[in-house]
Amino acid sequence: MKKIPAVAGMSLALALLLFVSCSKKDVPEAPASPGQAAPAEKQITMRLLTDGTGIDDKSFNAAAWRGILRFYGDTWDSTPKRGVLYEVVAVQTQDMYTPSLRQAADEKYDLIAAMGFDFADALGGVAAGTPDQNYLMVDVDWIDLPNVLNVAFAEHEGSYLVGLAAALKAQADGIADPRFGFIGGIADPTLTKFEIGYIQGILSALPNAKIVEYYANDWGRPDLAKAQAKNWYDSGVYAIYSAAGGTGNGAIAQAKEYRLQGKNVWAIGVDSDQYEEGLYNNTDSAVLTSMLKRVESALLYALNAVKNGTFKGQVVTLDLKADGVDFAVTNTAALSRDIVNKIEAEKAKIIAGTIKVAATLEEARATPNFPADIKAQ
Repeated sequence: MKKIPAVAGMSLALALLLFVSCSKKDVPEAPASPGQAAPAEKQITMRLLTDGTGIDDKSFNAAAWRGILRFYGDTWDSTPKRGVLYEVVAVQTQDMYTPSLRQAADEKYDLIAAMGFDFADALGGVAAGTPDQNYLMVDVDWIDLPNVLNVAFAEHEGSYLVGLAAALKAQADGIADPRFGFIGGIADPTLTKFEIGYIQGILSALPNAKIVEYYANDWGRPDLAKAQAKNWYDSGVYAIYSAAGGTGNGAIAQAKEYRLQGKNVWAIGVDSDQYEEGLYNNTDSAVLTSMLKRVESALLYALNAVKNGTFKGQVVTLDLKADGVDFAVTNTAALSRDIVNKIEAEKAKIIAGTIKVAATLEEARATPNFPADIKAQ
């Protein structure tokens, strides 16, 4: 995939400076230009474009929606400013991406945000023809246009942590030769970062672990993930990590069914904390942990940049050090303090640079014990 030169985007160090100083509950403010007085308060308008799964996917799109609601002061259950200042459109098919972006540009929102790399080609074409329109492209770092803010994430780092969590939990449970699964949506180098980070995390604790993979080629087919999860759990797979949008909810559903039957299997959530999605008896969850990808930070950064008059085309990459990715510790009944402490220790080493998590399949294949049969891009 084409990458823009580093000088064309915001350096990682600057991105970290902007985000590390914020707590997880803070709203990141885009910086004002040097010597520039704070701009007058104005009403920002924006449109969010998602794939067909929409904001109810309980994962990637839902995280973006939380960021928008936080910026406008609305809540999930009360959205009085929706339709006035902001709106969301779930675009059902990829052939509608370009027309949907063009329509949003014609309506002259202050910001148009597109969720996921599937939108990249369409957004790049439309943005080139509408240079006065501000665009946010999430999960992409190669659109080199002055009106496109690219926000990417270090998914491999967060996925390493949940892979390690699964391996440590298997060790704690005394599982002999545990196997682990990965379910992806549509194969792409971004999805590859999820998978190879997960694998590296597992292998850091269980060097000889076996990993299986499956790509559904769809973001909205939980039935496919559920069927695959059933086959894998039945064959002895201990934990399944899904990076597949709404599709991945099928793996969680199967894990819930089996844990309710007393089977010791786990699902691992993605993007949002999916603990509640895994509840099966009101008190226990089949979701061991989730890889937290703070997509809401991308929306907040872009909206604040528009509000402050500092919006520009650049690349921002959010990693562990910038609190852009992390792992969820909600399932305290399953994740012991010992396991959490071990993960936190590894996390600190990644942030310090002591542990380097490979971000591409080529790099990952050079690491010890990485399985040769992994086919991710």
